[in-house]
Amino acid sequence: MGKLNCRIAAGAIVIAAALAVGGCAMGGATGTKTLAAQKAMEDGEYEQAQQLFAEAARDGEQQLLAYRGLGMAYMELAQYKEAARAFEAALDSADSRMEDNVLDVELYLATAHYRGGEYDEAEAVCDQILAENESGDAYFLRGASRLHDDMPEEAQADFDAAAALNPDSYDLYLDIYECYRERNLSGLGSEYLQSALAIQGEDTEHYYNRGRIYYYLENYEEAQRQLTGPVEAEYEPAMYLMGRVYLALQDYVHAQGVYHRIEEKSGKSTSACNGLALCALSSGDYDMALSYIAEGLSLDSGDKQELYFNEIVAYEKKQDFATAKAKAKEYMQKYPADESGAREWVFLSTR
Repeated sequence: MGKLNCRIAAGAIVIAAALAVGGCAMGGATGTKTLAAQKAMEDGEYEQAQQLFAEAARDGEQQLLAYRGLGMAYMELAQYKEAARAFEAALDSADSRMEDNVLDVELYLATAHYRGGEYDEAEAVCDQILAENESGDAYFLRGASRLHDDMPEEAQADFDAAAALNPDSYDLYLDIYECYRERNLSGLGSEYLQSALAIQGEDTEHYYNRGRIYYYLENYEEAQRQLTGPVEAEYEPAMYLMGRVYLALQDYVHAQGVYHRIEEKSGKSTSACNGLALCALSSGDYDMALSYIAEGLSLDSGDKQELYFNEIVAYEKKQDFATAKAKAKEYMQKYPADESGAREWVFLSTR
């Protein structure tokens, strides 16, 4: 098996990813344990974050933030019923002056139901939101839930409503595509990627985002053309994506050069180390890949999930299946919501 983990986040439903990025700092946390828990979330230390958020809630630290963070940590640990209960507790702690915060937590609650396979419950929460707010996120989540409930026409209507409210959101179009792709309906989803390509703009971010779209369409040559300007301007997201484009084109020398250039510009990071590890893995130098992975894991901060996953792959490629299996078991304990990790664990368990 041993498929490399080189994900490019589309946006959100994955949704927890998109909501969580802006979410942790909502309201300006001041509690010691809440702040420590938010840092653990940013570093991908979800069990530690869950424990700290639970302690913060018990200690009375900013109940809305603590329970909201607790729900987010539970979602990353694939404990969706517990996540829903935490979000409900967060809503119970809110008052009438917190309309924006209530909407934020309600969207998380709908997401917890969605990720737990409770599509009717997710739809019901979105119905409640949409009765009071014209929310593109709620339309999107309801559409995603309806797609899983085999209601394609209703899902499309919701996706179109979300797009009408956010016509210039590349992330939204990518999220919609991802929903269709998960249901083996990429052909329908690709129509939304074409809508994203119609967004007008000539600045660095627009070229980067068009590069993302072409990357998802697997048109790597066009992605490379779109990214050239942003990379020359040293726009870091574009530099990372260009590395993935070079990897897809099997141009490992240029991919490695991009990641080294990022390190020269911004210093060592888990993402750059992972990129260099991907280059080494793709070119068959598994010991060098493990060296880059160890370097990334030794850093004090940064999300290390991809490094941990690719560590499994490296040992598997070396045919050290005992170590790969042990690493896969640790990975599943740490990231139980990751389907790729679950498949890797099942595969290695049969070796």
